[in-house]
Amino acid sequence: MRALIQLVSEASVTVEKKVIGSIEKGLLVLLGVEDADEQEDIDWLVKKILQLRIFPDEAGKMNLSVMDVEGKLLVVSQFTLHANTKKGNRPSYIRAARPEKAIPMYEAFVKKLEAVSGTKVETGEFGAHMEVRILNDGPVTIWMDTKNKE
Repeated sequence: MRALIQLVSEASVTVEKKVIGSIEKGLLVLLGVEDADEQEDIDWLVKKILQLRIFPDEAGKMNLSVMDVEGKLLVVSQFTLHANTKKGNRPSYIRAARPEKAIPMYEAFVKKLEAVSGTKVETGEFGAHMEVRILNDGPVTIWMDTKNKE
C-alpha cells in the first residue's frame, strides 16, 4: 500500500462538477493499493499517518500530529502511485490491485482511519475521473510504502 500524504490548508474532490469531499486544515491522503496488501498494511499505515508529526507547534517546529491539531482527513484512491516507469515512456500499472481487491481495501482503510481518529473522513469516488484541488501548506508532502517501512 502506498500513500502520498500532503499537509493542506484546504483540499477538495470534484466529480462531474460536484464537490463530493472537502476539508480545511488537515491531511490529504492519496492511496494506492496493490495485490499483496493485507489488513496489516492498513493498520500500519493508519497508525503512521495519524501519529505523523508534521504540523507546526507554537514555535513553528513540525511537532504536532493531525490528531493534535484536530485536523481533517481526505482520502483519494490513486492507482497511479504504483506506476512502474523503468521501461519506456508509458507507465505500467501492473502492481496496482484490480478493483475487486482495491475497493474493499480502500474502504477498509477509510473505516479504520475513521475508527482510530474518531472523526469522519472525506473521500473521493473510487474509479471516477476526479478533479483534486490542493492547497499544500509548507509545502509538506510525505511518501509512505508499507512494503518499504523506512
